[in-house]
Amino acid sequence: MRARYLIPAVAAAAALMLTGCVDNSTPTTGSTSSASAATITKDDAAAALVPAKIASSGKLIVGSDPTYAPNEFKDEAGKPIGWGIEIASAVATKLGLTAEFQVAKFDNIIPSVAGGKADMGESSFTDTAEREQQVDFVNYYTAGIQWASAKDKTVDPDNACGLKVAVQATTYEDTDEVPAKSDACVAAGKPAIDKLKFDTQDAATNSVVLGQADALSADSPVTLYAIAQTKGKLQLAGKTFDVAPYGLVVAKGSDLAKAVQAALQSMVDDGSYKAILDTWGVADGGIDKITINAAANG
Repeated sequence: MRARYLIPAVAAAAALMLTGCVDNSTPTTGSTSSASAATITKDDAAAALVPAKIASSGKLIVGSDPTYAPNEFKDEAGKPIGWGIEIASAVATKLGLTAEFQVAKFDNIIPSVAGGKADMGESSFTDTAEREQQVDFVNYYTAGIQWASAKDKTVDPDNACGLKVAVQATTYEDTDEVPAKSDACVAAGKPAIDKLKFDTQDAATNSVVLGQADALSADSPVTLYAIAQTKGKLQLAGKTFDVAPYGLVVAKGSDLAKAVQAALQSMVDDGSYKAILDTWGVADGGIDKITINAAANG
């Protein structure tokens, strides 16, 4: 859903702090490791479903683009953190494996999983029918699209013709949502939306704080986190819409899908899944039943 910044995360965070803008390098809620993580144990039934090659390695190689706080981002030492990272780590533990995160550009993760360079992808992937042609998705969360504007500036996402809207490059908001809204504006004889693309969500958020953009569009947990981080400089614009499932990515037809599904369902059942979401303040998108390829089967 997005691309990596071209400079190290620590340098980016330092630059943002110097400008007094939002800095997503450290969470205001959540932690680098939820308290529940220490209590997560192997689920023998789920582990028995892991393909032999992965089981014998003892590792679960996870591709992730940690630039999308609070789902996945980096701490000050450059280590991937976030609630999505914790979910993936917990899945590995349930399967009797150790998660090894492979930092990658977002649009390289699905090809990497499909080509066998990574076992799983965790990067806030929205499960779509188009993506399901390449890989399988184990669905673990639901998120919608949520806009935000500068404090006291009213913006209606359904009537944004002529406005400047910030997005993170290669996200669904960049490739589908905002362009569709802009096309509708043009078809109605109104000015197009001026879409401003940024390499990271921090930069997109800061553009609104600094008055360079009228609003931003991002996944709902990301927008809510950005509002919290800016401490009163941003506000919600409209309601959440286009709710869709997130999925952990595995190779098409791989038995790993069933193993990951069983691991996640075990986490739901024993409460460790909800504990992670609660720690990061994103429990609203939690689900009770873990599914596979919800876009096609929903």
